[in-house]
Amino acid sequence: MAGNRSLRIASSAKNDEFYTQLTDVEKELKYYRKHFKDKTVLCNCDDPFESNFFKYFVLNFNRLGLKKLIATCYVDSPIGGRQLSFVDLLDNSLQHNFEKSYKPYKAVVTKVYDTTGDGGVDMFDVKQLFKTGENELTKLEGDGDFRSDECLELLDECDVVVTNPPFSLFREYIDLLIKHKKYFLIIGNQNAITYKEIFSLLMNNHMWLGYNAGDMSFTVPDYYEPRETRYWEDETGQKWRSLGNICWYTNLDIKKRHENMILIKKYNTEEHPRYDNYNAINVDKVVDIPYDYDGYMGVPITFMHKFNPDQFELFGIMNTGEENEGIRYPNTPHGRPIVNGKEKYLRILIKNKHPEIN
Repeated sequence: MAGNRSLRIASSAKNDEFYTQLTDVEKELKYYRKHFKDKTVLCNCDDPFESNFFKYFVLNFNRLGLKKLIATCYVDSPIGGRQLSFVDLLDNSLQHNFEKSYKPYKAVVTKVYDTTGDGGVDMFDVKQLFKTGENELTKLEGDGDFRSDECLELLDECDVVVTNPPFSLFREYIDLLIKHKKYFLIIGNQNAITYKEIFSLLMNNHMWLGYNAGDMSFTVPDYYEPRETRYWEDETGQKWRSLGNICWYTNLDIKKRHENMILIKKYNTEEHPRYDNYNAINVDKVVDIPYDYDGYMGVPITFMHKFNPDQFELFGIMNTGEENEGIRYPNTPHGRPIVNGKEKYLRILIKNKHPEIN
């Protein structure tokens, strides 16, 4: 059974190796600084010396006021050793304890400082602090899977989880974070909003979307096959993929979540027709949500990027796109929303809590 499980994991992971750019990490993380002071951060799907999440936190360790940073990776990372060699970080007396295939391992950082006297901190300083043993670098007993017992122990130790988890395991990953009652900030596909388990969490305010969404470019391993669209190789031969529907999921409170959407449209029956199969009006664009309608409205999935629970209430998804059935929540119809005999794409059912009715 264990062997079969490893094969399933490896098969899924083969298409999950998307490595986030440092600029994208910085672009989002700048809004969360207050959440990391005196906290232990875990990056449990990240090769410590290939991950830009680890790099961001270790280089900003003191500015953020972190207590501890922990990173773990899954066995046989396909880009292992490109930035820093793990074995090179060890004293000669320790290197014989690690095979040529040295993963999986964990990195634990409790201090970061200028080791060279050049006035700044960079990855060379980080490397030196591992070599001297002031920070911990050890091999894991298992395969480094985030669901393994030793990784779950690290999860219980941390305060906040920040990473780009495997897209194919997104449901399971979120479920684990919720069960262990962890704060998190993670990257995911926008389509995950439509998963029944994920939307339930969004609807019940157990998590929400972060600041940035849309196009994001990732480096991918050499074994990725070329594609006709959203694929390229740079001058070094590095392969890249871009996805147009990426967003951040979090349960860390942020200012954006409490900002009211500015509504400028007045309700009218031509722009906001009623569904044939449900007592709600259709809104094709988020900017067209009427400010003066007090009933149910079906809005595009992109509404979730603007959702403020003080301004709107969520009721369900009118269609999942899976077998034309739809998610069955109270007050939510079955099947695709229909206007004048024509099916519409997935709609999220909402109500304005404070409509401006004259």
